[in-house]
Amino acid sequence: MLQRLFQRLTLPRVKPLWKPLLALGLAVVLVFGHADGAWAAKAGGRIGGGSFRAPAPRMAPAPTSRAPVGGGGYYPGGGFGFGFPFLFPLFGFGGGFGGLFTLLMVFAIANFLVNSFRRSGDGDDAMPIAASSNPPVTVAKLQVGLLANARSLQDDLNRLALTADTGSTAGLAKLLQETTLSLLRHPDYWVYGASEDTQTRLLSAEQEFNRYTLATRSQLTEETLSNVNSQITQATAKATLPGQADDWATPGEYILATLVVAAQGKLDLPDIRSTDDLRRALGKMGAIASDNLLAVEVLWTPQQSGETLSADEMIAEYPNLKLL
Repeated sequence: MLQRLFQRLTLPRVKPLWKPLLALGLAVVLVFGHADGAWAAKAGGRIGGGSFRAPAPRMAPAPTSRAPVGGGGYYPGGGFGFGFPFLFPLFGFGGGFGGLFTLLMVFAIANFLVNSFRRSGDGDDAMPIAASSNPPVTVAKLQVGLLANARSLQDDLNRLALTADTGSTAGLAKLLQETTLSLLRHPDYWVYGASEDTQTRLLSAEQEFNRYTLATRSQLTEETLSNVNSQITQATAKATLPGQADDWATPGEYILATLVVAAQGKLDLPDIRSTDDLRRALGKMGAIASDNLLAVEVLWTPQQSGETLSADEMIAEYPNLKLL
């Protein structure tokens, strides 16, 4: 009797709370059930290296010296040092050489003295040495957003991360060429693009380079595959969910690749507004000579095959990208 009375009193009060509690529970399941997949999709890979050391200064040529000949002077006849007898006709002594010949000899001696002082190190060679120690440098950043159907791009970048020689200038030049070639092979999948470059000097180029790379790395939850300065690290690959491998290349899903380069000289990348602009920008980056290349970093997300970025993630995380 008391149990029935309790049920009649409590059920009307509890029943209105069922629907809000049920909706809250569904929301929690949906959010946390898909959180792992969304976070994993923002993990990325990184390849690169380089050095911003100033080139060795050009040494000034050592001044040449002439051995004194005859009595300590530079000219025959001994006497008082710098051909003192030749000055006598100028003051009326000797009288055998003529005024014009004496004047020419004075100009020759003065010219010799001026050139000797210049070769001492404080003259013409000071400016080239100072300029060569801080040459002009361009730091450039290029981003390409591709449809997820370009699945071989992830495989190419993963292979490069495991095999590239990032500890030498020749290896970095090859990495840059291989990456630009891989991107140029997928023009049908180009959807987004963006470029940015800064003209600076060698002494401040590393700061600009780090600014570009850190801005991109900060948008990744983690770097699951990395090869920087020949140091390779790789996280354990996550298991693919059932059915994910078949659905990952559906329309509206993307892969993002970012290239950051520091090179001596001037490198003007076009403003990316079309596929032609992107093709020219990739060609300019890939053509940088190894002698001018200072540093390279290639970053891409997602890193693991089978993962993609959604359209909402591309818009929210990379608002600088322009639709081609």
